[in-house]
Amino acid sequence: MIFNQEFNLELEYGANKGGTVFGVDEVGRGALAGPIIAGACWINLNLIPQEISHMIIDSKALTKKRRTKVIIATRPYTVIELGIAEVSEINATNILVSTLKAMERAIKSLVNNIKREPDNVLIDGNHLPTCHWPTEAIVKGDEISKSIALASIVAKQKRDFRMSVLAKSHPGYGWERNAGYGTAEHMKALVELGITQHHRQNFAPIRALLP
Repeated sequence: MIFNQEFNLELEYGANKGGTVFGVDEVGRGALAGPIIAGACWINLNLIPQEISHMIIDSKALTKKRRTKVIIATRPYTVIELGIAEVSEINATNILVSTLKAMERAIKSLVNNIKREPDNVLIDGNHLPTCHWPTEAIVKGDEISKSIALASIVAKQKRDFRMSVLAKSHPGYGWERNAGYGTAEHMKALVELGITQHHRQNFAPIRALLP
């Protein structure tokens, strides 16, 4: 069987031998407000056409409109699950622990969904979540793995939506535009409006404003 060579990393880790390979990434780790959302993605390499897989690139290079097109186009050939770490968990632990827990939840949800255990789980970055299956840390994985990139695209779309909803009940911070990241607009609003329950209190700019 001839596989789509755009999936070189997945093939290297066993997909070409009938193995199941997941890609995992998170979004929101550096934000000052809002949750971390991780995505875990399995792509059916036997079915996905090259013209569709070619659309999958690093989520940071895509507009919201383009991300939507990619998600719709790839949906028949993929299964993606999300894991979330809410602000309360981030405040109670730390950003790394919360990030890895979100990844762990996404992986377990994907296993439960497809009823198949992965032979390898490719994790974007250099830290690995607790996992019952073989994992591999891939630095800048969203640039070289289609599975990781698509996991990031879906997670970013979900998180941006969550932040736009929160922006309606907390106007002034610009979350519908900055997704909770520390832009000039957001920092100015923090000084003028104060912090909310959606801000991460163990992040230095927020901690400095605590009473």
